[in-house]
Amino acid sequence: MVSTFCYVLLPVVFIIGLLRKCREYSWGRYKDKEVDLSDRVFIVTGANSGIGKETTRELVKRKAKVIMACRNMENARKAIDDIRTQVTSGELIPMELDLSSLKSVRNFATQVLNDFPKINVLINNAGVYVPLKEHAFTENGFEIHFGINHLGHFLLTYLLLDKLKESAPSRIVIVTSKLLESGTIDFDNLNGEKGLTTEGRMNPSYCNSKLANVYFAIDLARRMKDTGVSVHSVCPGFTYTGLFRHVKRSWLHYIIFSPIALLYLRTSNQGAQTIVYCALSPTLENESGNIYRDCNLYEPKKILDPEIATKLWDVSAKLTKITN
Repeated sequence: MVSTFCYVLLPVVFIIGLLRKCREYSWGRYKDKEVDLSDRVFIVTGANSGIGKETTRELVKRKAKVIMACRNMENARKAIDDIRTQVTSGELIPMELDLSSLKSVRNFATQVLNDFPKINVLINNAGVYVPLKEHAFTENGFEIHFGINHLGHFLLTYLLLDKLKESAPSRIVIVTSKLLESGTIDFDNLNGEKGLTTEGRMNPSYCNSKLANVYFAIDLARRMKDTGVSVHSVCPGFTYTGLFRHVKRSWLHYIIFSPIALLYLRTSNQGAQTIVYCALSPTLENESGNIYRDCNLYEPKKILDPEIATKLWDVSAKLTKITN
């Protein structure tokens, strides 16, 4: 029995471990740990867990002041306690932000504008993934993925744009997903009015919202030209976070899924690396409007139409009741 383990299982474990290390190397890591961010202010939405929390951790390691924009203040404080067990530098400021409520977004933005003289980087990280069968909507009646993942961040960014311009050079980092390639922007069905069909195991509402994120970034980059504000979209990769906490899976699913997870599933810290890269890398100072993955430029398989981006901006402005 022991010999079987040694001669069969150990080599398998070694090969899987080697493949895992090779994949980790290909994912990229932002390695400049010496940069001093003590004079810079960052906003990270969804900073209490997952990629947002690890992004926050990476920033305060470099002495940044980070506004942790979180829906649940108790969870934000728990995240701060955890980060402070390892990192004592930087400043962590928890502030309440519920992206499912346009009123909460406006209140948060007002408080930030009143309390902080500058904003150097806005990181739109927070997001939800809810099974379609739950028919979930936001406080304002928007389909939950479209409402939180896109409209909430759209309004937040718009309200902070003048401060970001005043703080230039500044950056806006928008977290999307490779799943944007499975998304569509149907202006007659943005809110799921006509229903949504599921292809395979994909949630079309989530995919659509991730495509909306990219289109938002494209048109925002166009509007921010020559203002000193650059815009970067990020696909963090397939990452272990609490995003799929609403999805119920059987124990058999986890057994089948485990080999894939060993090879492809990133830790939250690994998923945060490209976000940190886009927020800090000096190589992106003169770049804007692109998508990044694995700390490198990423070209999606889907053709992105700038006219759709502009129309989506106009529709989003109307839905959030802002002056376009």
